[in-house]
Amino acid sequence: MLGAIAGDIIGSLYENLRTKRKDFRLFTPVSTFTDDTVLTVAVADALLTDNDYGSKIRAYARRYPLRGYGPKFMLWMVSTSPRPYNSLGNGSAMRVSPVAHAFKSAEEVIEHAKRSAECTHNHPEGIKGAQATALAIFMARNRASKDEIRSEISSRYGYDLSRSLDDIRPAYRINLTCPGSVPEAIIAFLDSVNFEDAIRNAVSLGGDADTQAAIAGAIAESFYGEIPVEILNGVAKRLNRRFKQIIVEFYRRFGTKEMIEQSASLIRETRSEPRAEEP
Repeated sequence: MLGAIAGDIIGSLYENLRTKRKDFRLFTPVSTFTDDTVLTVAVADALLTDNDYGSKIRAYARRYPLRGYGPKFMLWMVSTSPRPYNSLGNGSAMRVSPVAHAFKSAEEVIEHAKRSAECTHNHPEGIKGAQATALAIFMARNRASKDEIRSEISSRYGYDLSRSLDDIRPAYRINLTCPGSVPEAIIAFLDSVNFEDAIRNAVSLGGDADTQAAIAGAIAESFYGEIPVEILNGVAKRLNRRFKQIIVEFYRRFGTKEMIEQSASLIRETRSEPRAEEP
């Protein structure tokens, strides 16, 4: 979850710049959280309460309305009778990471990934993108190897994960669909050597940087077991108190000892910093 949020904030600037380089600044004065973070926290809140994903997602989006949502999502957000709109966009995958931590079996994770997606993204590809992302995170936190993750996601969901970033990067362009962005984000993790490298890989694709870095970061957090302190501090400075409280509560209930400590440091390490308050 924190890995996804870190990826979102770091990638927020580069979604429009579409860099093909890895030697970019991780945080800048305009780095901020976007819809990826808002809806990830919404899913976490739903898991802490009543598992009503649609209501929480809608409530959070309304509370933070100017964070880069797509036009169809915005219509759904303000509708008096919201219905799923058959989307195959990668919004279902960007917000799913908490699901992978809240359940003890792959079957439960896959089912709840579907539930978290289908309130908006009920197209089969939209559901598949959420499920593939959640399963990859679940496998990573259960000590699966990269080869095992690659094999399982490829065989179950039909994604071509045999490519390398060097194969993909030169011709890759922004693609907001699950089939056009989720496999590449997973490869960004598979080709990484540590958490930061996974984020840099995802951003350097030159595509939907914040979302692809959120997906890669969510898997990398579970696989590598920790997020560097300097990245945690950069994230903490850009989150409001409400988000921090949900994150800490979520990890206390569902996280490992290392995750609980890291989420606590999100608040502890930045007590002397000015708070990023809610709008």
